This record gives sequence, C-alpha cells and structure tokens, in this order.
Amino acid sequence: MSTIFFARQEVRNIEYPINEQIRDKEVRVISADGEQLGIMSAKEAQKLAAEAELDLVKISPNAKPPVCKIIDYGKFRYEMMRKEKEAKKKQRIIETKEVRLSPNIEENDLNTKINMARKFLTKGDKVKVTLRFRGRELAYVNQSKVILDDFAEKLSDVAVIEKPAKFEGRSMIMYLAEKR
Repeated sequence: MSTIFFARQEVRNIEYPINEQIRDKEVRVISADGEQLGIMSAKEAQKLAAEAELDLVKISPNAKPPVCKIIDYGKFRYEMMRKEKEAKKKQRIIETKEVRLSPNIEENDLNTKINMARKFLTKGDKVKVTLRFRGRELAYVNQSKVILDDFAEKLSDVAVIEKPAKFEGRSMIMYLAEKR
C-alpha cells in the first residue's frame, strides 16, 4: 500500500484587468514592442490601445503607478497558459511509499522489504517504514526499535532518516528520504 503526497503548487488562473476594467487615475504604459511610453491617465492609455487595435492590460497592479501594456489580450493569455504548463511539466511529484514490518519478522523477509525500499528510494520517492504491533507484541516495543535501526543502517548508502522512529498508536513509524 502506498500513500501519495503531492508537493506541487496550484496553478493560478490570474485574471488581468483589461481596457475599461482599469480604474486607476494614472498608469505607466508600455507599448506593444516593449518601449516605455511613460505615465499617463488610464483614458489616454486606452485611446492609444484602441488606435493600435490592441488591448490595454494591467500586468502589474501592485506597482506605483500600476503598469499596463498595450498587447493582444488573447495572445497574452495563451502565452501565460503555455508558461504555466511548461512549469507544471518540470515539477516532480514526490510520493511516499509505505513498507510495513512486524516485530517478529525473519531475516529474509526483512531483506526483501529493504530491497523494496531501496527501489523506491532510487526512484526518488520517500519511504515510510511502519512497524506494527499486535496484542502481546506491545510489551516488546523497546526491543523492536532495533529492527527499524537495522533497516535504516542497511539503507544508509542510499537513504537518510528524515524523521526518526516514533511511536504512534500501535505502530512505530520512521521516514526515509533519498540521499542527495
């Protein structure tokens, strides 16, 4: 069983005010070819955009005065969507895979679980190692911590302990991450 955590930023669809939606008194205007036209009233900037048969788009609303650009809004939105898509492609989704152990695990079974964890770690995933206790096994929690320590030690060439072994409920949990 594997648990998946997504480490990604949500892509925002930012709506940029255009033409009549710009209510500022003064704006800094940039022409379609990137040349600064200076600070002028929003109405004057809208007239310039209308003469060029383009849109006036407020691209930096927090600046003093706000920055507006004379561009084709449809083309501008397309470019922004394409950039967001490219950024999304380059993101790496980190999954957390879980390896479950029991306190009375045999050596060969432990080696199999270690090999599984090694495979997950080399792929770039994190590994959650869970040592589950049932019934009378809870009396031997302290002796069982050795199993998790041994597990981490055998994977020390490819992994580092992200969170050390901690007792939660009826299980002891440790997180391993790939060594960088």
